[in-house]
Amino acid sequence: MRGIICYYSGSGNTRLACQYIKKNIKNIEIDLFDIVKDGAPNLEKYDIVGFTTFTDFLAPSYLVQTFIEKLPEQDNKPAFVFNTYGFISGKTLKIMDKWITARGFHVIAGHSLHTPESYPPMIARGRDNKGAPSKKEIKNFNSFIFELAQLCYLLKKDKQIKREKIRVGLLNMLLPVFSRTKARRDMGNKYVEESLCTGCGICEKLCPYEAIKCSPRPVFNMNKCYGCWICYNHCPTMAIYTKKYRGVGHYPKPIKQLKDKLRV
Repeated sequence: MRGIICYYSGSGNTRLACQYIKKNIKNIEIDLFDIVKDGAPNLEKYDIVGFTTFTDFLAPSYLVQTFIEKLPEQDNKPAFVFNTYGFISGKTLKIMDKWITARGFHVIAGHSLHTPESYPPMIARGRDNKGAPSKKEIKNFNSFIFELAQLCYLLKKDKQIKREKIRVGLLNMLLPVFSRTKARRDMGNKYVEESLCTGCGICEKLCPYEAIKCSPRPVFNMNKCYGCWICYNHCPTMAIYTKKYRGVGHYPKPIKQLKDKLRV
């Protein structure tokens, strides 16, 4: 049986979690598909499709929505949803469930994993959650992977699987979903410290919204920006800054504690 996980990962936390699923799930061959870099997937050759993202302002990112909307209409193809989150998961799973169900997918499982915070303002405030996930959260994650493997086994036997009712906690249900324009406003204008910038172009290359052009230093198009902080996080010299945050809170890749817990 073959499966594919279509993922969006800004800091690498989500990608690492997907690699962990791929390594530990039994009796299914999983391919990983980066929705930013890999173009359009051919889903016909897969028996199950996973949709994975990090929580972005209490919801899936706009990039994930546009990716899903461009997928061909499906005829009840089995799917699952999965997200990582640093502080609060919000309605991420329920919203992804709604989006992919509208495209004809049949959702059979879902899970949220607590990971270290990658959002610079939260890290700068001391809310980095470096200890996440806890032992209990790892145990629950492993249980999800085991149960997903069992469901895939039943699918292989042509068994009918009931649609999973995706649930989130009461607090997550009560919290509002913020707009991406709010995320952009909260980040504010971006600037470049010319004495630090090397003109490497990494920010332009990594920006998922094509909101940066380097000539040779970066120029930011705030009409395209969605405040994802990828340019800030990944600048190797910390040359990119905002009025509120400068040289603090960077999270360019998964920290050692998380790598040790999700060893692949």
